[in-house]
Amino acid sequence: MSLSVWLLSLAALMYWTWRLSRPMRQLTAGLAEVGQGNLECAIAGGGDDEIGAVIHGFNRMTAHLRESRNRLLYAARMESWQALARKMAHEIKNSLTPIRLTMEEIAARGPRSDPEFLRQAAQIVVDEVTTLERRVRAFSEFSGEPPVCPRPVDVGSLLEERITLLRSAHPDVSYAVRVEEEHPLVYADEDLVKGILTNLLENAAQAAPGGKVVGVVGGENGTVRVEVHDSGPGLSSLARSSLFEPTISFKQGGMGLGLSIARRGAVLSGGDIELITGELGGAAFRVSLPRAH
Repeated sequence: MSLSVWLLSLAALMYWTWRLSRPMRQLTAGLAEVGQGNLECAIAGGGDDEIGAVIHGFNRMTAHLRESRNRLLYAARMESWQALARKMAHEIKNSLTPIRLTMEEIAARGPRSDPEFLRQAAQIVVDEVTTLERRVRAFSEFSGEPPVCPRPVDVGSLLEERITLLRSAHPDVSYAVRVEEEHPLVYADEDLVKGILTNLLENAAQAAPGGKVVGVVGGENGTVRVEVHDSGPGLSSLARSSLFEPTISFKQGGMGLGLSIARRGAVLSGGDIELITGELGGAAFRVSLPRAH
């Protein structure tokens, strides 16, 4: 009889110990989730005792952290767009100023202006308008949401086609293609992939005038990779730290949107772009895209 009472008491003690320690285990698990960045974590329950107060406090803390994070993200987005708008206004002003000065000079000289001067003035206006169109187009492509139509695409053939188109624009650059896998098919939007490859190859050619650009195609498991290497001077630490930022440009005449647009295209296709160690001493990028099955 006494043994039965002792066993029942022990069982009751173990039950109450488990019941009391359960909220502590939940709190420990919740704190671990928050430590890993999961601010959506919430602990159910919580009574009117001290442990319940701790649970309610934990849930209030995570709610406040979520609100703070969302405000910071919104502020960061607004700051980025404001900086981009300021840059766009500055770029437009840079083109409008020579147009205005040219037109004022034409008006000052009157109807008897020298034909050669008028020809040069017209060329200045045409060039600046073309620059404006290019910059506005780049801004539009960055801010828009293009429809994505994925299908199997031979990315190796696409790389060779892009290089063929760019050879005439950069006759001093030596191009080479190394295909480690024959006819690798990716499942992606063909137009987006064309834009990605054109951007990377154009950047590489501009970085290595009179140098070399190598395109590499390969794959592993469910991913196909395309790499573009150049023999240019490489990237500075400043350029590396803000490489895909839409408000930064490190080349003359650029708006700093090219790599941002290219990376967004890769992400929309289920892949990504990353900076890797170049095999020619300059910069190198790797595009990873999902393999078509």
